[in-house]
Amino acid sequence: MSKEESYNRGMELFAEDKFDDAIAAFQHALDEDASYTDALHALAMTYSHQEKLDEAIEIGKKLVEVAPDDELAHTSLSIFYQQKGMIEEAEHIAAQARTLGWKRQLSQKNEPPKD
Repeated sequence: MSKEESYNRGMELFAEDKFDDAIAAFQHALDEDASYTDALHALAMTYSHQEKLDEAIEIGKKLVEVAPDDELAHTSLSIFYQQKGMIEEAEHIAAQARTLGWKRQLSQKNEPPKD
């Protein structure tokens, strides 16, 4: 099974509230490609839904490391920190997400119009 098939299967399982099976599917996708950002994000969110916040934070940190310019990765990690009551860390990561958002907006504003 390809990493995409494993990821898609994990998403189906997540939608069915079969979180342990979804985690296994996301892990399989990550065994194929350890930096597969979609699978990392889905895995972190699944852990969060199970209230396994330490695991969600660990995966969230890896996601931010793999995709340092991904606003959603930073925002998700901030939420995981907030859920765990780690407010200082949550605010720090949220500020990074806002900065990335501003940079994206500026770059889009400065792009030449498309024909």
